[in-house]
Amino acid sequence: MTLLKDKVVLVNGGSQGVGAAIARACVREGAKVAVTGRRPEVGEALAAELGPDALYVRADLSDAAQAKAAVGTVVDVYGRVDCLVNSAGLTSRGTLLDTTPELFDAHIAINLKGPFFAMQAAVADMVSRGEPGTVVNIITSSAHGGQPFLAPYVAAKAGLIGLTRNAAHAHRWDRVRINGLNIGWTATEGEDATQRAFHGAEDGWLAEASAKLPMGKLGQPDEIADFVVLLLSDRSGVVTGSVIDWDQNVLGGLD
Repeated sequence: MTLLKDKVVLVNGGSQGVGAAIARACVREGAKVAVTGRRPEVGEALAAELGPDALYVRADLSDAAQAKAAVGTVVDVYGRVDCLVNSAGLTSRGTLLDTTPELFDAHIAINLKGPFFAMQAAVADMVSRGEPGTVVNIITSSAHGGQPFLAPYVAAKAGLIGLTRNAAHAHRWDRVRINGLNIGWTATEGEDATQRAFHGAEDGWLAEASAKLPMGKLGQPDEIADFVVLLLSDRSGVVTGSVIDWDQNVLGGLD
């Protein structure tokens, strides 16, 4: 039995990386899937790969109106939204001392405001139909504190943790379950670009980094995707308001 049979799933930031892996896993589990992204060539290619039950919606999620409109497009096409995944993220570097107001605002827009208004629209659809639904927010283990060069990112993602729990509490009687996943260092195309742009990484950096980690590898998008599918599905039972640390580093553990 497929876990998401006949469900309609919207994956924000779903055209590449973790989001694309989630979209693929949802299709595999029987869902109709819509993905958002800013680059049509990437999003449309993924939708074609996913097959006839997939849709690409062009949207800049830093714009609240576009975040809400993307949900509206999915409702227009499929009649409803059963599941929402907020996977879009900005990881541009900035410390407390060098972050500009513009960089701070960009992080808040992508990492917090976009998810807020996408959830607003998706949960409104679920509530209006009187049907249960699920939301999974992709957050980060860095939200517990993080590296000094991730100050605006941490601030926004920590806000998303609070929003996840607040919304879950507010809509528990509507049977809308809302959970978050604090993922650790993950091997994606975006991470490769970030390491090269901000940390001077060269070819071979991934193998070197993997060798220094307990499990011998960075987090894998397909493994994260399987976990997200579980949270979206009925197999995760009554769980709501949980923010799960999905990483190989143990918080609070010291050597």
